[in-house]
Amino acid sequence: MSFLSAESRAALARVLELDADASCAPLERLAALRSLVASLDADPAALRAVRDSLDDGAGWSDVGSAAGLAPSAARWRWSGDDAEIAARHEAGRRRSERPSSKPAELPGLSVSEAATQLGVTAQAVYLRVSRGQLRAETVTLADGRSYKRVFLED
Repeated sequence: MSFLSAESRAALARVLELDADASCAPLERLAALRSLVASLDADPAALRAVRDSLDDGAGWSDVGSAAGLAPSAARWRWSGDDAEIAARHEAGRRRSERPSSKPAELPGLSVSEAATQLGVTAQAVYLRVSRGQLRAETVTLADGRSYKRVFLED
């Protein structure tokens, strides 16, 4: 009995089929390889192998070494029960789906951009804002992040 899932076996068979075909298009090879990698990454066989290895006395450093990961990364990926692993991975996906830390479309200039244009320090820009010499607003995005924006008058 195979330890791979049906999806992984099918993806592997496709790669082997294309490997034997000399006329296979490069993009088709790439797609088949990436499909195999994705199937293997999601295959429950890896988690079963980790759990069996730990039951046999292996440590996280052994598991990490076999998987090509640091021990802490292997432990993060595979420690706990199925629900804990799924929750940890979902939290990681949510973090990676966050918008970039620097929004591109904001009005005015950032404090550092204004300081550069004026040839002064960021502290001097804040001082000018507090004295009323420069206009500034705090822009709050829908996700709750806030940015101080400076508006230089011509």
